[in-house]
Amino acid sequence: MTIRKKYCVANFKMNKNRQESIKYIQTLYNSIFNDGFVGNGEKLRMIICPPFHSLDAIDVRSTSDTGIYVGAQNVSHYENGAYTGEISAEMLNRTDYVIIGHSERRNYFNESDDIINKKIEISLNNFLSPIFCIGETFDQRRHHLVEQTLRKQIKIGLKNIKNQIENDDSIDCSDLEIILAYEPVWAIGTGETATSIIIQETHKMIRNILNDIGFDGQKISILYGGSVNRSNAKELISLSDVDGFLIGGASLDLEHFYEIYKFIEESA
Repeated sequence: MTIRKKYCVANFKMNKNRQESIKYIQTLYNSIFNDGFVGNGEKLRMIICPPFHSLDAIDVRSTSDTGIYVGAQNVSHYENGAYTGEISAEMLNRTDYVIIGHSERRNYFNESDDIINKKIEISLNNFLSPIFCIGETFDQRRHHLVEQTLRKQIKIGLKNIKNQIENDDSIDCSDLEIILAYEPVWAIGTGETATSIIIQETHKMIRNILNDIGFDGQKISILYGGSVNRSNAKELISLSDVDGFLIGGASLDLEHFYEIYKFIEESA
């Protein structure tokens, strides 16, 4: 049986100012240390993704003994240049992870699969591990287009990425991961959650798609994101193909988020 790393990812989205983010992470450290937790980043990782303005306020290098890591919510697909308002991968050199392809970026900012592919490529070139988001709309599921939709997103999003990692001597693959996050668009921020059967079947489908395009689907961690909360997290993390969560609204409440994290820790 393949043992995959598990993750609990907090996506603050456009919430929390700098002071609030700092208070959150300090309180989180205290909670972890008071629980006597000894971090094991090879087994379970917590990733906090605050807004850009708070990234430099969190001393990510001092958290390795807690299993806490820091991620960005987005990255430009350009290396540098006259792109007002953009953040390059090089500018994120104090972070470990970056969320790419979130449905809100796809929907509100018209990010295509090709742009997402460029973001994944540029992130890996700058030693950032992508949390690659995929998911279908309600209409796509209703019209039985889930597999077709996910296959297209994965195939284009990871185009040439396997060759890039295997053939580029400048990339230390031991420090990089590609994590997938399945987010049914119809369940994000709506209070709706896919049933356990739907989630398990879809995660298994994703692993098969990964196998089809040359990856080992059993070795890649797949997270679920879609109105995860402390009421459903314990059940969802028990599913064999769910390796953790990408949590939006519920992560803003530290007590709520930490309770979900403890469920994952118990299952790891």
